[in-house]
Amino acid sequence: MSKAAPETAGVALRDVAESDLLTFFEHQMDADATYMAAFPSRDREAHMGHWHKLMSDEGVATRTVLFNGRVAGNVVSWEQDGERRVGYWIGKSHWGKGVATAALSQFLKVVTTRPLYGYVAKHNVGSIRVLERCGFTIDREYPGPDVDEVVLILAS
Repeated sequence: MSKAAPETAGVALRDVAESDLLTFFEHQMDADATYMAAFPSRDREAHMGHWHKLMSDEGVATRTVLFNGRVAGNVVSWEQDGERRVGYWIGKSHWGKGVATAALSQFLKVVTTRPLYGYVAKHNVGSIRVLERCGFTIDREYPGPDVDEVVLILAS
């Protein structure tokens, strides 16, 4: 019997399908989401090219996040600057429901490399909480020219 909270019991991960990319594109076009992520949206061609590159790179782990059977977002892990990093993007209509926390928790059973780092805009308190709920702790903070960042680490 599942002990998941009722609102997150419907969260599942699966491999990313080509048909998911349009939904991912729409998610990253939302102005509130790009502000929270402190990452600009891409036009459709750049977005699709980026995802095709991710999907073809064996060093990158990608998963589609489903909520009650519908595409709710994605979670990704990649190597950068000698660190294994994790990131996720959940569609705005799914914010505040525990979807990101449930998805990341499941993903951490897929990507078992440690340490694992999450980089978050300091103003994105919700995303910081998601990482902390999944066992990450604040490793360092640093000011940027446009946005201050918090780096969280999952050490083991």
